Amino acid sequence: MTTTSTAQFPNRFLWGTSTAGHQIDGSDEHADTTFLEHVTPSVFKEPAGLADNSWNMWETDLDLIRDHGLNAYRFSVEWSRIEPEQGMVDDTALDHYDRQVDACLERGITPALTLSHFTAPDWFARQGSWFNPQAADWFADECTRVMERLGDRAAFAVTFNEPNLPHILAMGGLPPEAIELQRTCLEAATAKAGVPKYRAGNVAVPEEFDELEDGFKRAHRAAVAAIRAVAPSVPVGLSLSVMDDTYVTERGKELCQQRRDACYGTWVDAVQGDDFIGVQNYEQLVFGDDGILPPPEGEPVNGMGTAIRPESLAHAVLYVHELTGLPVVVTEHGISTDDDALRCTFLKESLSPLIHLVRDGVPVKGYFHWTLMDNFEWVSAYDSRLGLCSVDRESGTFKRTPKPSFSVYQRLIETTVL
Repeated sequence: MTTTSTAQFPNRFLWGTSTAGHQIDGSDEHADTTFLEHVTPSVFKEPAGLADNSWNMWETDLDLIRDHGLNAYRFSVEWSRIEPEQGMVDDTALDHYDRQVDACLERGITPALTLSHFTAPDWFARQGSWFNPQAADWFADECTRVMERLGDRAAFAVTFNEPNLPHILAMGGLPPEAIELQRTCLEAATAKAGVPKYRAGNVAVPEEFDELEDGFKRAHRAAVAAIRAVAPSVPVGLSLSVMDDTYVTERGKELCQQRRDACYGTWVDAVQGDDFIGVQNYEQLVFGDDGILPPPEGEPVNGMGTAIRPESLAHAVLYVHELTGLPVVVTEHGISTDDDALRCTFLKESLSPLIHLVRDGVPVKGYFHWTLMDNFEWVSAYDSRLGLCSVDRESGTFKRTPKPSFSVYQRLIETTVL
């Protein structure tokens, strides 16, 4: 199977927003995450349930994207919907995504695809998930069937979303009780499923982090080869979670470098030969002698409890470009906050330095804001709000209401010349 790339990005800067199927679609009943949401104890605060009902309201979502001047949309194609049981392909799910891609293009929106955004089929998790020696081949088969159907119209393809997240969370000060809850959740899932080891991509324990990431890396290389074999014109890469790590002391510099080596440096070899690297940045971490420093007293913080640092996006992009030598797509960037005025300011102050990087010749191909609408944010469920739209879930209408920040983003796009 060839891995030679003849890929080309669209000849315009991609201004978009990103979503993930499990977080917005609803009723994702064959996913590993759904199974984990329903064990006791669970790391998830509550099940996703109907989420934002986007499986039925996706045309409304695309209209919002079009009406606010965006020219691109990154969304995930859910493996668990396409292959709900091993070896059984649901063509109606592929038809759904086919219609969605066509509808994007009809609205002047360039679709970008994520092949694995944390979730995978329940049958896959029951067989050990990414730890299984056959996992890479199974995932490559999924990538082949998706790209055979959709690849002729995609701007780019992301194989994995944040496969470095376990190390990111562990080295970002994840409390011991949170790690222990993940352990007991996996134990409960293993017992409930009646299998030797139930595993998933977004619930893991520290002693398995390295093995899990090795599984991701093998599957990524297999996926790149599979995608290029059937859709050689589509740029392919993966997206990393990237903090803007910085320091204020010499010991802090050492700790900062240790974290960068563990969280990003181990991925350099795995992405060589890719067409791009995705950067997903939300925050800055500052290291002192004893580790990560708390934000200055009285300074506004985001929902993650870290100081709001708009400059972190450009810093993260430049760092990853220099680390890997690859063109960059900002596949996610945003802020968790209930105060949309903060989001408005954050957008403006974050995008200005990024635009300067592009003008200076740094190969940044696009920016995708996370996220289109408030959604299911994994362990925090519906308590963390990062959307450009609010969603009325309580009434059952799932009405989307654009926030002022969506208009701010639209205006930035309209007035930016690259």
